Amino acid sequence: MDLQTITYLVVGASFALYLGIAWWARAGSTQEFYVAGGGVHPITNGMATAADWMSAASFIGMAGLIANMGYGGTVFLMGWTGGYVLLAMLLAPYLRKFGRFTVPEFIGDRYYSNGVRTIAVVCLLLASITYVIGQMTGVGVAFSRFLNVSNEMGIYIGMGIVFFYAVFGGMKGITYTQVAQFIVLILAYTVPALFISLQLTGNILPQLGLGGTLVDSGAPFLERLDQVVTDLGFQEYTTYFANGSKLNTFFFTLSLMVGTAGLPHVIVRFFTVPKVADARYSAGWALVFIAILYTTAPAVGAMARYNVHATVNTAVASNGDLFAADSSLVAESRPDWMKRWEQTGLLKFEDKNGDGRIQYYNDKNTSPEFTAKAEAAGWKGNELSVNPDILVLANPEIALLPNWVIALVAAGGLAAALSTAAGLLMAISSAVSHDLIKGVLKPDLSEKDELMIGKISMAGAIVLAGILGLHPPGFAAGTVALAFGIAASSLFPAIMMGIFSTKITKQGAGWGMIAGLAVTLFYVFAHKGILFIDGTQYTHLIGGPNSFFGIAPEAIGAVGAGVNFVVAFIVSRVSPPVPSHIQELVESIRVPRGAGAAQSH
Repeated sequence: MDLQTITYLVVGASFALYLGIAWWARAGSTQEFYVAGGGVHPITNGMATAADWMSAASFIGMAGLIANMGYGGTVFLMGWTGGYVLLAMLLAPYLRKFGRFTVPEFIGDRYYSNGVRTIAVVCLLLASITYVIGQMTGVGVAFSRFLNVSNEMGIYIGMGIVFFYAVFGGMKGITYTQVAQFIVLILAYTVPALFISLQLTGNILPQLGLGGTLVDSGAPFLERLDQVVTDLGFQEYTTYFANGSKLNTFFFTLSLMVGTAGLPHVIVRFFTVPKVADARYSAGWALVFIAILYTTAPAVGAMARYNVHATVNTAVASNGDLFAADSSLVAESRPDWMKRWEQTGLLKFEDKNGDGRIQYYNDKNTSPEFTAKAEAAGWKGNELSVNPDILVLANPEIALLPNWVIALVAAGGLAAALSTAAGLLMAISSAVSHDLIKGVLKPDLSEKDELMIGKISMAGAIVLAGILGLHPPGFAAGTVALAFGIAASSLFPAIMMGIFSTKITKQGAGWGMIAGLAVTLFYVFAHKGILFIDGTQYTHLIGGPNSFFGIAPEAIGAVGAGVNFVVAFIVSRVSPPVPSHIQELVESIRVPRGAGAAQSH
């Protein structure tokens, strides 16, 4: 059976499973819609949380960025996993004790203000919509390649699938759908990694194969990879910091970490279990499930990078002269996987020197020694452009693995993107219907009307995310990093101070969120364009790209969080004190015992 047919069958079967589960688990009440009835088993919730957590950024983008950045890519591993531990162990049990549906509801009640609640809704919407853009980017990448449709059509199909099971099923449908998606995506990620690790290093476990030796030459794998990339003019794979700066690496990691702890679509997961102990239990299981992918990702990224170079330059595997004329791949003989990905526009080849071969190197390296070698070989510039988002999806094809493995990866990539998109859309829907409409504008709204508004707002969010996903501000993982920065600068400090401080007032929390968000968005929009619209960048007004101590826009969220904390404390000092009943509420939240089901509204 040919690859295309197998792909259609595997992806079609996975979609049929998701839609069937969504119909079976469709929500009939607001409690089922928002928190799946509050009765999900901890292990089931742990698996759903892992699927929600491992988005297109984790599945598609992260390993691709690690492949490109090498050691610098560890910011994603450290930031996201560290942030999850921070969330699961430090914040979630206390929020679960409070027993509300949403993060803005907690913030509104803790800071005794509908105005602060509204600010939290705006922050949530900005973070979640930016995050969804990254998921839609991943959906477009996967569909465009494996279903032979355009990137745009891929996004439209993804919108339709998510619309069905998210709108009709609510959190109940999403939760049980995500269990199935987790199984699909983790198999899709690990099975090719096992094959490739065995193929390259003789070790079936990629975590061990990463530190092993190459079967062909007996050379240490990472040592050989380092040698290859530096010889071709790239930065060292095992030592290079993100953007060349230790400070940027630190802020990038911190931004992802605190942004993780502030993301509402993960926090709400802990409201779906019966009690606080179950919240901690499910958090532990989720960490186990997440670790399977996150410990595999470095090997996937490194081996993908090696295989790409080995495909384009035969001297990589033979340990020969990389600059020899016959080492470069003959363009007409390039493998089928390259031709297939060229059709998507995510891999491009241009024969700049007219020799009929493909040269893949860093033509921006200006060192005299390297430049002399490239010129002597007749190289006129890099001829291959590879989008990092394709590396995980293309990895099985590059390694010439069986067709069923390639099809499984296609289904896994789509599962990862769709699972997180659904969770985010749930957060967006609840923010609009429950927090804004019912919580602020129309408190007497009936449960039936609230449920209908929730579904309408989710449908609107799907359309908006799809439109924005057609023109994303960066690669999937990079776009998601921006969302984490927004959450880090706005929601995390408010949640943290709301739980652990009795002194922060409504004025302090409100102005803190506004200040933190404003600083972050000002810096991000300077680099990415106002509302991510290309052509509206204004880096010249801030002294050039990464002008603030070399910090990238994806890392500025940590600075925004610091501003949020400082402003909140200063304003709180000059504001009327927190009412005594709120102080008592905070003290009671700190003891995470005795919580029942999330309250029905």
